[in-house]
Amino acid sequence: MSGNGTAGPGTGGARRVPAVVLGMTALLGLMLAAFVLPAVNSGPHDVPIAVAGPAAEAERVAAVLEEERPGAFAIRLLPDAASARERIRDRDLYGAVVLAADGGEPRILVAGSAGAPIAAALGALGPTLGGTPSGPAVAVEDLAPPPEDDPLGAGLAAGATPLVLGGYIAALVVVMALRRPVEQVAAACAFSLVGGFALTALLRYGFGVVEGAYAATSLGLALTLAATCWLIIGLRAALGPRGLVLGAALLIMVGNPLSGLSGGQEWLPEPWGAIGQLLPPGAGGSLLRALSFFDGAGIGQPLLVLSGWLAAGVALFALGSRRAARAVTPGAPARGTPEPASA
Repeated sequence: MSGNGTAGPGTGGARRVPAVVLGMTALLGLMLAAFVLPAVNSGPHDVPIAVAGPAAEAERVAAVLEEERPGAFAIRLLPDAASARERIRDRDLYGAVVLAADGGEPRILVAGSAGAPIAAALGALGPTLGGTPSGPAVAVEDLAPPPEDDPLGAGLAAGATPLVLGGYIAALVVVMALRRPVEQVAAACAFSLVGGFALTALLRYGFGVVEGAYAATSLGLALTLAATCWLIIGLRAALGPRGLVLGAALLIMVGNPLSGLSGGQEWLPEPWGAIGQLLPPGAGGSLLRALSFFDGAGIGQPLLVLSGWLAAGVALFALGSRRAARAVTPGAPARGTPEPASA
């Protein structure tokens, strides 16, 4: 306390120490939960699959699957293999059990590029369908196999973190190195576009972990980078340093582990998988997977989510820039500069 009874200059900061400590502890707890809980509870959860074939036999097999793997699959009944193939390629289903009309051996259809763990879980249904554990009698056909250079999809999953961090770091560089809003806008737009084409080239031609049309995939990745970068720039403009912390929590601590890029949304327990698809890492991963392996099928929701985050970032940036411009009134001394002494 100072002599006149008012708090000293360091008292306010000291009072904030408990809040900072508790806040950082809560943030660490959130990060731990986002990483650990989905990992320890991972596995198939209401994975949409189909049983295709004669109605009576399809109902029997569906009942067997539900009894053997309760809660693992959301089973739909389809009349034939052609319907199942179409639904799998449209990303409505992860796979299907196809029953032969003449009572022959069933077949399993999977889409390995939609999620290697889910494809493996479907392929392991052979004994449940009448095969033997020692030698599976049920043939498995992959309608969308992963690239030869990345048969388990590990490279695509590993690329999620650098892409998220890349957008975040790029935003930090933009706001630290460039002061004028017009320069920040130009840099963010140019980085998103150039980065999308450059990183897609590296993923496709350098590492061999994505396929599909190069231009379309590059534009999709550019949208992901733009949504990430603009979100951070907008939060920084509107909230200051606190925006950077909030952005890191959304993208890296929560969005990244919930992206579902390694196993698919349904490999994570609910509601983690659904939440992850509403954040830029999850939506960006789904968009990249759809453009790379499914000819763009299922891109509607990822496009909507990423566009929403991009628009939110731009709006926050405009709000923060307008507020900063109003703070500097004509004729007023710039912040941090002393006023001229009176005569």
